[in-house]
Amino acid sequence: MPTSVTAAVSRVAGGEFRIEALELDDPRPDEVLVRYAAVGLCHTDLEAAAGRLPTPQPVVLGHEGTGTVEAVGSAVGGFAPGDRVVLSLDSCGSCRDCFAGQPAYCQHHIPLNFASARADGSVGLRDAAGQEVHDHFFGQSSFASHGLAHPRGLVKVPDDLPPTTLAPLGCGLITGAGAVFNSLAVRAGSSVAVFGLGAVGLAAVMAAAACGATRIVAVDRLPERLSLAAELGATDVVDASAVDTAQAVMELTGGRGVDHSVESTGAVPVMEAAIAVLAPLGSAAVLGVAALDATLRANAFELLKGRSVRGSVMGHQAPGVLVPRLLDLHRRGRFPLERLVTGYPLADINRAVADVTAGRTVKAVLTHGA
Repeated sequence: MPTSVTAAVSRVAGGEFRIEALELDDPRPDEVLVRYAAVGLCHTDLEAAAGRLPTPQPVVLGHEGTGTVEAVGSAVGGFAPGDRVVLSLDSCGSCRDCFAGQPAYCQHHIPLNFASARADGSVGLRDAAGQEVHDHFFGQSSFASHGLAHPRGLVKVPDDLPPTTLAPLGCGLITGAGAVFNSLAVRAGSSVAVFGLGAVGLAAVMAAAACGATRIVAVDRLPERLSLAAELGATDVVDASAVDTAQAVMELTGGRGVDHSVESTGAVPVMEAAIAVLAPLGSAAVLGVAALDATLRANAFELLKGRSVRGSVMGHQAPGVLVPRLLDLHRRGRFPLERLVTGYPLADINRAVADVTAGRTVKAVLTHGA
């Protein structure tokens, strides 16, 4: 029988979310039914709600869910009712990149994660009028009390951590930390500059500190974010509203530049600054999502000095490997992610959006109850 669901629905591009009662299909043989306890609010959700991504509406968004498995399809192995899980991205599981342990670069990434439907085009949600509501956003649609997911996007997690701590691990925090660990391979004694101190950037700061970087320069416009970055491991902070950030970073490093930089804003001028501050042999990771037609410029001669620039998605590693790695650091007090989180009931999602947009909240996590 269908499951009654309470969900935040985006019906009109740019409009507010509406809390609605929906009906959810039983899981198909290859699906898992998850009762969500919490879900992080990510910038990608807001871009989809604004109509700037290839995601149809009406839709239930949400892609940083955590909860408990309630039922599994007949073809699902490895998961059982009662399992506590974090949910991340969907992937096909059979292309070259999936086989290489890089599901974020799956050849079918866009349709599986943004089309908000099963691969056959069907959806699992209907509203009170019997009309379809798109789901399967990132294979989960976790702005809801329940959702259907594919086991490829699930990671088993311990029972003793609160949902508000677990939820952000599905996307934002693994994106920032994984860029430091995997894309840049930051080593002890190196220097790192982080541009943009949202949840992704602050995760990069914590990861750089965990790696033993001896100089971590944090760049942002908000004084509260700069102070928090200093508490989480940054050795220097740069107020982007007051100075030329590239010049400031170069001065802090005696004109040499940094070994690594992380950009998480999606603003092209910030990306260019992150490249400009690299030392010879330095590497930059671009994490922010710019407009589809945006063009990035870099000095070609300076790149000859061994500098490199790369994009990085979802931590450049399978979430099933990266999430446990971050949880291990968290247990040892070296990745205090709860410092970033502010909880909101799902019913207050529009207040959470307003607080995140205004910079009052670093990481909003929506809670669904027990």
